[in-house]
Amino acid sequence: MYKLLKGIDSPSDLKKLSVEELSPLAEEIRAFLLETVSKTGGHLASNLGCVELTIALHYCFQSPKDKIIFDVGHQAYTHKILTGRRDAFHTQRSYKGLSGFPKRSESEHDAFGVGHSSTSISAGLGMAVASALNSDASRVISVIGDGSLTGGMAFEALNQAGHLKKNLVVVLNDNEMSISKNVGALSSFISRKMTGGYFRSLKKEIQSLLTNIPAIGGNILHFAKKAENSLKGFLTPGTLFEALGFDYVGPIQGHDLPTLIEVLQEVREIEGPVLVHVMTKKGKGYTPAELTPDKFHGVAPFAVKPEAAPKAKVAAPPSYTAVFGETMVKLAAKDEKILAITAAMPDGTGLTPFAKRFPDRFFDVGIAEQHALTFAAGLAAEGFRPVAAIYSTFLQRAYDQVFHDICLQKLPVILALDRAGLVGDDGPTHHGAFDYSFLRHLPEMTVMAPKDENELQHMVKTALYAGAPIALRYPRGAGYGVPMDKEPAEIPIGTGELLCEGSDLTIVAIGSVVYAAVEAAKALAQKGLSVGVINARFVKPLDRELILEQAEKTGAVVTVEENALQGGFGSAVLELLADEGLTEVRVKRIGIPDHFVEHGSQKQLRADLGLDAEGIAATCEAFLGGRKTALARVK
Repeated sequence: MYKLLKGIDSPSDLKKLSVEELSPLAEEIRAFLLETVSKTGGHLASNLGCVELTIALHYCFQSPKDKIIFDVGHQAYTHKILTGRRDAFHTQRSYKGLSGFPKRSESEHDAFGVGHSSTSISAGLGMAVASALNSDASRVISVIGDGSLTGGMAFEALNQAGHLKKNLVVVLNDNEMSISKNVGALSSFISRKMTGGYFRSLKKEIQSLLTNIPAIGGNILHFAKKAENSLKGFLTPGTLFEALGFDYVGPIQGHDLPTLIEVLQEVREIEGPVLVHVMTKKGKGYTPAELTPDKFHGVAPFAVKPEAAPKAKVAAPPSYTAVFGETMVKLAAKDEKILAITAAMPDGTGLTPFAKRFPDRFFDVGIAEQHALTFAAGLAAEGFRPVAAIYSTFLQRAYDQVFHDICLQKLPVILALDRAGLVGDDGPTHHGAFDYSFLRHLPEMTVMAPKDENELQHMVKTALYAGAPIALRYPRGAGYGVPMDKEPAEIPIGTGELLCEGSDLTIVAIGSVVYAAVEAAKALAQKGLSVGVINARFVKPLDRELILEQAEKTGAVVTVEENALQGGFGSAVLELLADEGLTEVRVKRIGIPDHFVEHGSQKQLRADLGLDAEGIAATCEAFLGGRKTALARVK
């Protein structure tokens, strides 16, 4: 079936093909992507749109000597297939399989590990400067999408790259802008001619000649440059990039392989920074993805042909994301001060219904988490109730704004942190494993997490009317299907709940692991052990009275959290016990250890880390066994 593709095990194999054979190869790759991703899940639409561009890059440059860096990595599947990972591609994003993103430890062709957006130009510039310092002739190519270009970091990098004038090729993969065939063809033609070797050589000679003409040469050169800039500004949209110090090439039709190859071969010879503007179609080659690329950005396994789809199953419990979004709509209908902010993730954060219902109170700032939070702080300063819905892992990019612009000024901004804890197949770049640790030590900050979807709706209302900075974190995936109260109600800040009492041990759990802790306590009861469970609800402030009372009663505490152990929830409980002088209470912490957790299903990863009911029960039993042995020795 894959006549050409099966012979490609490295970029050197690709170069053996003629240019005419590359388009059929692209179609084979699209079929292979669709066949594989429909079974494994993954990022589909962006990868379908990037096939020809990736082929052209590997055809014209010499990876791994030349460094190709993909921003975010949502569009790097073809790159992986062409660089020796075709036969293992079916394992991508699965436990112990290939990563869904470029990863340095996975292949010498993955020049830089990615997963978050807007980093490729900065990393590429660093490598370009290193090449210059090492007198290395290799080239560096940073591939960035138009979405990632909304991130401020990308423009910071463009600014410095234009200043340093090192050899760096930035490929802007633009899959959103609409441009007609005639204008696109004309722009492509002019860009090719204006970047050709003959034109560049002639341009330099004319500049030298004019500069040496006495008296009037400088004026003529100035006029010539203005004329050139006017022509290029009229015919191409590259004025901004040229103002930043880049040679601009484009727009180029991103699915026209002969043109792409011709342009990239010319660009390869240009000295200094150059930006190549490539127009692609997201979801190219698969009609459902072309028509609704947002729905095929990140997908679970699916049936390629709708008629082959399995019969609908009984509806699953709503996701935490959906419950958050529904609660926001319900509360905003009664309070015009409630506003919603997202950083290019309206669907992913559940805010699309809010945006449709209240378009004037919804703000998508693009991939700009830092701006999102300071923007929210400005709104809060004027009496509004802004909710910034951001994935936990992406909040890490805006730590200074949380500290300086929100907490220091005591502004009531609500941070709704979706995908907190272990997210599964996207792996270490996306696990929200650190928010308890980097938020709880900030003065004025309240941090809380619900045990289920019903508690989530109550926490949303609690956060909105607390009048203080609040972080509310909740996991990826479906809730438990618990009954939902008709109306959200506020929870007193800093209050936990005792779910069951025990005399041998107290488990203090929070968020996504509370129900697993309850199941563990039940299992231990079958073995004659009396274990109590506290749903802490708040990381900060802790329910001091409840935790201290149960700790003194049982003399042994196990904390459970889906967060890094260092500085996390368990550390907060330890600090509380130490500050109160309860040094005789033995404590065991269960959480995410001091290493980055790889990709795999949430169920598998929780089992590996001992965060499921079975693992919690085993840890508690071992802990109690050691305690009883110690007590026996004392007696």
